[in-house]
Amino acid sequence: MQCRVCYEKAYSLYSQINELKYFQCQSCRAIYLDKKHYLGQQEEKLRYELHNNELNDPSYRKFLSQLHNPLIKKLVKGSSGLDYGCGPGPALAEMFKESSCFMDLYDPFFFPDESYKNKTYDFVTCSEAAEHFFNPLEEFQKIDKILKKGGWFGMMTNFHDDSIPFEDWYYRKDPTHVVFYSLETVSTIASMMTWRWEIPSQNVVLFQK
Repeated sequence: MQCRVCYEKAYSLYSQINELKYFQCQSCRAIYLDKKHYLGQQEEKLRYELHNNELNDPSYRKFLSQLHNPLIKKLVKGSSGLDYGCGPGPALAEMFKESSCFMDLYDPFFFPDESYKNKTYDFVTCSEAAEHFFNPLEEFQKIDKILKKGGWFGMMTNFHDDSIPFEDWYYRKDPTHVVFYSLETVSTIASMMTWRWEIPSQNVVLFQK
């Protein structure tokens, strides 16, 4: 078994909670759920459909502004972007459109058009999706391929550190969350992709190609 983020083989059992096993990479510090506990595709989609992410919900927009606001400052008017893993209610893409950007959508369940692979973008967003990646490194490589040189990749997810009691962590309890990133993981991803990175707020990282 290899780490799904950095492909190193130095890993150990991090936690066993009832029947669920979680491993941690000793290199990049990513924590990941044992694959045998992954939901099936239909179960996963049904879980996503329970999310109440309305386009015009003020509280949801405020939440997404944690990613939108620092990233929009890096962009020029008319920038082209992709919301990668946008879910059924792509409010973040709508916010960037309102900020004079062009946006494409991709989600394997709700917007499965893969024509994005034949384009390049000034920026890519990934809000509350990276924790669902079954094969994170492959996803980051796809994003790197479609980012223009100098382009930005904005990712929002809840980062883990040792001060967080993992067993009781609400983020872990979502059965569709299969990988958890720390700041060490972020640093490793940036090094592997040759991206620079910054943390503008608690659960947001901005990478630049």
